Amino acid sequence: MTSYKELLKQRETLEQQISEARRRELSDAVSQVRTLVTEYDLSSRDIFPASRTGRRSTAGSKVSPKYRDPATGRTWTGRGKAPKWIQSDADRQKFAI
Repeated sequence: MTSYKELLKQRETLEQQISEARRRELSDAVSQVRTLVTEYDLSSRDIFPASRTGRRSTAGSKVSPKYRDPATGRTWTGRGKAPKWIQSDADRQKFAI
């Protein structure tokens, strides 16, 4: 039966071998991918399409403004809490862009 310290030493040796094998195979894989990209003139869009289901994420996308303050030129998209310049007036249509 192997001792605890021997098993730890074996694990350390295996982890080093795993790390070296991964590094070697990763280098080969990257080289192969670069060759294919160059050979077929691929772009990142070809390899990583925006969406697989055809639906786009709206998180973080900009929304065009719907309202403008005539006095300062500031705009508001109509989302979230209304700015003070539009809160004071009940009729938002006169601020519409």
